[in-house]
Amino acid sequence: MAETTIEWTDATWNPVAGCSIMSAGCTNCYAMRMAARLEAMGVEKYRGLTRKSGGRPKWTGALFLDETALQVPLRWSRPRNVFVNSMSDLFHPDVPTDFVRKVWSVMAQTRRHTYQILTKRPDRMATVLQDGFEVLPNVWLGASVEDGKVIHRLDELREVPAAIRFVSFEPLIGSVAAGRLEGISWAIVGGESGPQARPMDPAWIDEIFDMCIDADTAFFFKQWGGYNKKKTGRSYRGRTWDDMPAAAA
Repeated sequence: MAETTIEWTDATWNPVAGCSIMSAGCTNCYAMRMAARLEAMGVEKYRGLTRKSGGRPKWTGALFLDETALQVPLRWSRPRNVFVNSMSDLFHPDVPTDFVRKVWSVMAQTRRHTYQILTKRPDRMATVLQDGFEVLPNVWLGASVEDGKVIHRLDELREVPAAIRFVSFEPLIGSVAAGRLEGISWAIVGGESGPQARPMDPAWIDEIFDMCIDADTAFFFKQWGGYNKKKTGRSYRGRTWDDMPAAAA
């Protein structure tokens, strides 16, 4: 577990490390850079998960299932929001369903925490969770949608059995105006950050903002992004937007 500066959560928990590139939103993934850095520091968990390509780290597709990390949330007494697998995707096709069940068991035992799980594979998320998994009120399930080419993930997310469904439009690199947010409780919007950041058109944010109003979806604006995300800030329409979904009963 690590405390985090991610604006919409309190901590990260990584029982899985490693991933593979899925779509355009993965191109400048911060987790690839972080995994390469951790490997260079000698952290065994991240060994062999990335390789250099074009002078930059890229996922190799290898995964590390960290059995020792599974018990970590049991030791946290203070309730917190927990981003699950910031360094991977719990619903990557090479994560066995039995391992997902182990993660589910820990979350069921620690209902004082709220768990936030993001995937770029909501189709597999829906398939796996329809196989005897309990819908936990403290587990929010989300999908990443970076542009209109992957807007189908919203429909797939609506098929996921969940107390709270959410979407992360980050990095937002194209219009998602063709989507709709009915059945989705929370939308996070953010531009790409870092040295290779692709620009975000303010009109794309406006489209999402209007979609949130129409669907009564909570709107959270994470950042404008860019090379220096601290400089560009988090203000949209003259204020910050930190709306969160109502907790499930």
